[in-house]
Amino acid sequence: MGFEIAPWELRWRGLSLDALRRTESIFALSNGHIGLRGTLDEGEPVGMPGTYLNGFYEKRELPYAEAGYGYPDEGQTIVNVTDGKIIRLLVEDEPMDVRYGKTVEHERVLDFRSGTLRRETVWTSPTGRTVRIRSERLVSFTERALAVIRYEVEPLDGDIELVVQSDLLANEPVPVRGGDPRLAAALDRPLVSDFHTARADAALLAHHTRRSELRMAAGMDHEMELPNTPRREIHAEEDLARLTVALDVPAGEKVRLTKYLAYGWSSRRSTPALRAQVDAALAAGRETGWDTLLQRQRAYLDDFWESADIEIDGDPELQQAVRFALFHVLQAGARGETRAIPAKGLTGTGYDGHSFWDTETFVLPVLIHTMPAAAGDALRWRHATLGKAKRRARELGQRGAMFPWRSINGDEGSGYWPTGTAAVHVAADIAHAVSSYVAATQDERFDVECGVELLVETARLWASLGHFDAEGAFRIDGVTGPDEYSALGDNNVYTNLMAQRNLREAIAGCARRPEIARRLGVRAEEITHWRECAARMTLPYNEKLGVHEQSEGFTQYAPWNFATTPASHYPLLLHYPYFDLYRKQVVKQADLTLAMYLCPSAFTPDQRIRNFEYYEALTVRDSSLSACAQAVLAAESGHLTLAYDYFVEAALTDLHDLHHNVANGLHIASLAGTWTCCVGGFGGLRTHDGVISFAPRLPATLTRLAFRILWRGRCIAVEIGPTTATYHLACGGPLRIKHHHQEFDVGPDPVTLPIPAPPHRPTPTLPEGRPPYRRNQLPTPDHPRSAQRFGAQGG
Repeated sequence: MGFEIAPWELRWRGLSLDALRRTESIFALSNGHIGLRGTLDEGEPVGMPGTYLNGFYEKRELPYAEAGYGYPDEGQTIVNVTDGKIIRLLVEDEPMDVRYGKTVEHERVLDFRSGTLRRETVWTSPTGRTVRIRSERLVSFTERALAVIRYEVEPLDGDIELVVQSDLLANEPVPVRGGDPRLAAALDRPLVSDFHTARADAALLAHHTRRSELRMAAGMDHEMELPNTPRREIHAEEDLARLTVALDVPAGEKVRLTKYLAYGWSSRRSTPALRAQVDAALAAGRETGWDTLLQRQRAYLDDFWESADIEIDGDPELQQAVRFALFHVLQAGARGETRAIPAKGLTGTGYDGHSFWDTETFVLPVLIHTMPAAAGDALRWRHATLGKAKRRARELGQRGAMFPWRSINGDEGSGYWPTGTAAVHVAADIAHAVSSYVAATQDERFDVECGVELLVETARLWASLGHFDAEGAFRIDGVTGPDEYSALGDNNVYTNLMAQRNLREAIAGCARRPEIARRLGVRAEEITHWRECAARMTLPYNEKLGVHEQSEGFTQYAPWNFATTPASHYPLLLHYPYFDLYRKQVVKQADLTLAMYLCPSAFTPDQRIRNFEYYEALTVRDSSLSACAQAVLAAESGHLTLAYDYFVEAALTDLHDLHHNVANGLHIASLAGTWTCCVGGFGGLRTHDGVISFAPRLPATLTRLAFRILWRGRCIAVEIGPTTATYHLACGGPLRIKHHHQEFDVGPDPVTLPIPAPPHRPTPTLPEGRPPYRRNQLPTPDHPRSAQRFGAQGG
C-alpha cells in the first residue's frame, strides 16, 4: 500500500484511512482559481474537506497580549466554500462508505498529462452486494470557473437497486487547529445564505461572508446515462442542494453521471450577477461536454510539458517527484489571474491560505521560464495591492511601499512583529521577481503598467528605511532576513544585498522608462541618493573567520548546542523559546546561502566557499524553503553528493511528509525548489544582468538530466550527461550564452561541450543530528516504496 513509482502519474493502491488527510492534499486539483482537495467522491470518510476560491477569505481578529502601534488589527483566513465534489451512493439502501462492508479493490491516480484524478473501487456492502465505482475529476485549465466529475457505477453480482445523490454543501465542519502556529485558524460556519434555487437537474447556492462581506455562488448541473427511467428529485435549501436519482440497474449495465460545477466570487458584484456568471459557466460546460473538456485539458498540459518538463535518468522516484512538483506549481498559478499564489496553493488551509515572499523568490522563477504569463499575473496582483503597501509604509513612518509579510488581500496578516512586519526583505523579493520577469520576457506592457512603479516604490522604502552612519556607510537596522531564528538584526546581508539590487534596478527602470519616472515624481537627486545608498551598502564581514556575517555580530553569538538537542525537538520553534533562538548561532533556513545564489556577483569564489561551509554547520532546515537553496550552493561548490541529498529532500518533502504537516496542504515553494535544484543547481543556470549562463554538473547517481527554459522568445533545450552538456534552441533565433564561463552561440543545431571536473573539497560539516533526508534504497518500478517507509520521517 502506498504510492507506486511511474514517470507520469502518482498512483495509490489500497485503502488507508490513516493516510486520508495526507493524500487529500497530494491528490488536490486546482487551476489557480478553484481548488478541490482530493477527498473521496462520497464525502465520507474525510480527513479535511476543502473547496477553495483563490482570494476568497474571512476576516478574523489578531489577538495580542499587549497591543502596540502599527500592529494589524485583523488578519484573513481562507474559507472552505461550498463543496460540490460530493456524490453519495446507496447500494440496496446501504450507504457506500469504505469504513463498512469490504473494500475489495481501491486505487487513485493523479495523472500529470491528463490533469485529472481517477479513482476505481470495488466495494461489497455489509449485506453482500458488490459494485465497481469509477470516477474521474478535473478542474479545467481552459474554462477557469469550471470543474467536472464523471462518476460511474457498475453492479458486479446481478440486478441491483441504486440511489445516487449529488450535493452542493456549504458550511461543512472543519477540524479545529492544533498548537502549531503554521496551521490555519478554523472558521465556524463562515458563509451566510443569500439565495438558493433548484430546477431540472441543476441547482445553485449563493452566500456571503459575515465580516469580509465577500459574495460567492456555486452551481451544479448534470448529464446522466442510465439504463432505464429513474425516479429523480432535486431540492435546495440555504446550505444544501441535492439531486437524488433512484433506479434499478440490470446486470451488465452501468450508471454514468457527469457533474458540472461552476464557481464565482466578488467583493463588488451583486448576487444576481454572480448567479448569472455561474449559470453561464454551467451552460458553457454542458455545451462543450466532458470529452472535449478532457481533450482541452490534455492539450493545455501538452503545451506546458513541452517547455517545462525535466527528464531524469538514474532515479525513477525523483523523476516522478519532479513532475509531481511541476504539476502542482502549475496548478497553483496557472489561472490565478491577478490573484496571489498562496504558500499552500489551493490544496489546504495551512498558513491560513496566505501568500508570502515564497511566491516571488521560489515559485515565480519556475513560472517565468515555463509559463511566463502566469508569472506576470502574479506580479500584477502585487501591483494591484500597491496602494495598501504605500499606506502601510506611511503608517510605519516610511516612504514608498511596505508589502505585507503574509496576506490574502494585500493587508498585513501577521500578528508577530519580529518575523512578520520586520521581514521587510519581501519588498526586495518582489522587486527581484519584477526584474527577472522583465529580463526574461521583455514584456514592455507590464514594464510600463506595473514593473517600473513597483521598482520605484520599493526603492523608496529602502532609501527611507536605511540611513548613513558617521563613516558614510548605508545601514539597514532592526530587520529580519529569511532566517526566522535570527530576528531584528542589523544589516542582514540577504536583505541589504537584495535592497542594493532593488535600488539599482529602480535606477535602470527610470532610465528605461523616463516618462514613468516623471509620472511618479522621481527627480535626479532622488536617483543620485539611491545610487549612493546602493554603493555604500553595509555588508558585515568577519575578517578573522573569513566569512560574511548573516547579520551584524551574528558570528559572535553563542553557538547552539546541537549535540544535546534531541531529534524529536525539531522544528526548534515548537520546543524552544524565541528568546533562546534569537541569541544563538542557529539558522532555521538558508539566509546568507540564499543571498549567494540570488546575488552571486557580490561574493568572490573563495568567499562563497567559506560562507557556504560556515553556514552549512548551523542550518537545521526547519523550513521546507531551505533544502533547494542549499542544493544549488552545494552543487556550485562541487559537493554534488550533498546537493543530490538536498534535492531528494526538497523533491520528497510532501510525498514523504517530511515536515509532518502535508495534511494541511502542500509546500508549493519546496515543490518549485525541485526545479531550482535541477536547473539552478545541476544545470547551473544564472540569468543575472541580462546574460544567461550554465555551469552543469551531475551527481554520480544521475546519468542524464534534460530540461528546457523560455528566454526572450526562445526555448533553450539543455541535456546534461556525466561528462558533456548539449544545447540547442527548440524555437527562436540564435542566442549567445555561456557554458562554464565559455561564451558560444546556440541555435537549432546541437552544440556539445565538455563539463570540467568539479573541485575536490572535504564535505562540509552539518549540524549534528540534522543530515539531509536519505532513503534507505532507491525505489524502482518493480519495488515501490511502501507507505510505511514514506512515514519514516513523515507524518
